[in-house]
Amino acid sequence: QLQLVESGGGLVQPGGSLRLSCAVSGFTLDEYAIGWFRQAPGKEREGVSCISSSGSITNYADSVKGRFTISRDNAKNTVYLQMNSLKPEDTAVYYCAAKRTYYSSIYRNRCWAETYDYDFWGQGTQVTVSS
Repeated sequence: QLQLVESGGGLVQPGGSLRLSCAVSGFTLDEYAIGWFRQAPGKEREGVSCISSSGSITNYADSVKGRFTISRDNAKNTVYLQMNSLKPEDTAVYYCAAKRTYYSSIYRNRCWAETYDYDFWGQGTQVTVSS
């Protein structure tokens, strides 16, 4: 059974750091591009970052560039989102999502920023940035 489980969320002060993990099971991680998304209360879910299935391509929303870093460890079936210099506006539920690219030479070096591009989703982890 394909499953994504996020962890690492919590309460942190402005300027602090958190590392989110997305542990996957039931599928081979290196066939999938992974995206991180977030949803604040009353707002639409938005793309934060993504990483290609090859690991060679990463993208970030402008609001997090220079502060967040996405990475993947296929041997551990885990994708990470390192979040530094956190701001109150980063407060949201963070979700990871997977899109299968198989071993396509075209799609392995792409990642996607829209929710509708992804096939599988985790349940989310809450991140609260507050003093």
